[in-house]
Amino acid sequence: MRNLLILILVFIGIWWLRGAVRRFKQQGGAKAARRPADAERMLECAHCGINVPESDGVRADGVFYCCEQHRRAGPRPD
Repeated sequence: MRNLLILILVFIGIWWLRGAVRRFKQQGGAKAARRPADAERMLECAHCGINVPESDGVRADGVFYCCEQHRRAGPRPD
């Protein structure tokens, strides 16, 4: 009787282990399929000097600004 119980527990352990390995492979495959986002270039505002993503900023006459208010104010006097 004891041997039968051990055999059943071994089969349950193997069944659980196979399921865990299958779940691990599925999760790992999904992570590998995802591509990281493309990095965006950061530029310095000519008025305040803060670095912002290029898509968030404003350009005027070839000069980059972080917002419309700084574009209207112009470059900082040095």
